[in-house]
Amino acid sequence: MYAVILTGGKQYKVAIGEEIFIEKLEGEAGDSVTFDSVLAIGDDTGIKAGESVKGAKVSGEIVKQGKNKKIVIFKYKAKKGYRRKNGHRQPYTRVRITAINA
Repeated sequence: MYAVILTGGKQYKVAIGEEIFIEKLEGEAGDSVTFDSVLAIGDDTGIKAGESVKGAKVSGEIVKQGKNKKIVIFKYKAKKGYRRKNGHRQPYTRVRITAINA
């Protein structure tokens, strides 16, 4: 069984037992989270989407809070002496899916 959830402006296809990296959520490692925005649920018999999944929930447990690798942003203009170097580390939350309630 799998589900498609919406969180952080992105859609994720998840199954029970999977670990996914998503946009940062509030909470500590070990806390439980519930995703109410379920777009579709699929199993052996077929796929349910739209009104048929209204009220469905996906439960998970926060495994870790962290930051991705640093990306370097470098801007320059040739022959003008303009150089800017900047870095960014995007925070993420690692979540283990524990249940899909259809």
